[in-house]
Amino acid sequence: MNGKVKGNVAMLVSKIFSGFNENALRFLLPKYMNACTGVFLRVGFATAFFWILSYFKRKEAAITTKKQRLYLFLLGLFCVYGYMFFLLKGLTYTTPISSSIFISLQPVCVFIICLLIKTEKATPLKVIGIILGVAGAGVCVLTQKTSDVASNPVLGNIFCFGSTIVYSLYLIFSKKLLKNIDSITVCKWTFLGAACAALPVALFTGWDAPVLKLGILSLPMLVLLFVQIFPSSVSYLLIDVGLKNLAATVVALYGSVILIVAAIASYIFGQDHFSWWQILSIILIIISMYLVESQEQKTIPTKP
Repeated sequence: MNGKVKGNVAMLVSKIFSGFNENALRFLLPKYMNACTGVFLRVGFATAFFWILSYFKRKEAAITTKKQRLYLFLLGLFCVYGYMFFLLKGLTYTTPISSSIFISLQPVCVFIICLLIKTEKATPLKVIGIILGVAGAGVCVLTQKTSDVASNPVLGNIFCFGSTIVYSLYLIFSKKLLKNIDSITVCKWTFLGAACAALPVALFTGWDAPVLKLGILSLPMLVLLFVQIFPSSVSYLLIDVGLKNLAATVVALYGSVILIVAAIASYIFGQDHFSWWQILSIILIIISMYLVESQEQKTIPTKP
């Protein structure tokens, strides 16, 4: 298997996991666990996974300074935890499709933030992409009503939008540092920071995880294990394979797979009701992602 094929397969599998993650979390929330407890269960497992994995990969690990490790820890403490917290709180009130729509806006949010801090320049197509992305999110927010599948869609969508902003900040803050540090080292320190934030919040707000009282082969427990093993852990390793074999633009465009998978699964599992407004929103978001990311790649200097 050549590098490009390997990278594309890795990204496709990773984003399929991420798409089903939206549906799995919505299934668990809030009946089988609340958002705060769910965040700790997710980042706590991932922390253990990456620290154990780092032991076997220690010969390949980058040498890091105390300052770098502290920076990674703080990124996890605020950004990774913040992203997880807002995402799970949002999924408590809204649908996986709506959540995925906002997740897919991450490239657009990154560009807008960089534009505000003057590290990026606007181009006509990027501006059009931003307008389409905002329009897609607007269609989602304005047309979604309270129903049996979404108890408070406005509040849920606000939380999901917050998760997108926080994760976009994480991508911006970590961009330079991650060039010189391997992905496992990054993950083990950032997830450790997230776990250190998640545990006290879960305990303070009230530990609530009925799923842990069920049998290991019960459906809720199997769904939780899927969330912990695949989207929270294995997916990050697959993304690293994609980044090593594909252009950054191609990797970013795979974000649309999350949206498509979550939408199809939501309709099949009855977690959302079909709406042409949602289809319009999804189309606008995908076009927006393509315009922003394709223009972003053109601004990257070509190596001599």
